[in-house]
Amino acid sequence: MIPSNTRCAACKHLRRKCPSDCIFYPYFPSNNPQRFAYVHKIFGASNISKMLKQLPEHQRAEAANSLYMEAEFRVQDPVYGCVGVISDLQQQIQTTQFQLAETQAHMTFSKPHQPNEDQHQLQQQPYPPQTFSPLSSEQIGVEGTSHSFLNNTMLHQSPPLPDNH
Repeated sequence: MIPSNTRCAACKHLRRKCPSDCIFYPYFPSNNPQRFAYVHKIFGASNISKMLKQLPEHQRAEAANSLYMEAEFRVQDPVYGCVGVISDLQQQIQTTQFQLAETQAHMTFSKPHQPNEDQHQLQQQPYPPQTFSPLSSEQIGVEGTSHSFLNNTMLHQSPPLPDNH
């Protein structure tokens, strides 16, 4: 039951009396008028009311929060809305995964190797010294390509094989 002297943010915004069964009252409190203003601007009061009335009461708060978040992002970025934020976060994840792969590969190549019998025999043959350096993000294909870091590393840094003639 709504107190008789209190109006929700929706009813204040719409300049009307808040009815006792106001669908907006629980989800758009009078102390946060911007919340309803964003949602009203993007979806319209009638559509919001219809959406909330179609849902069971226990899901309405979550729906109102979702409407508010989408509306807020849509006001900030009218073209992409929350999809722009999601896309930015996915790009950050992809960049971080490439950086992690680069770091792990660098750590793998930097570890000192324990020679066993096979490696001892190989070390006696004259091979040119092998050096490894970190690759830039362009070399590993961070900019939207799907090259494997390890394959790229092997292609760019493998020493020539000796002739066995």
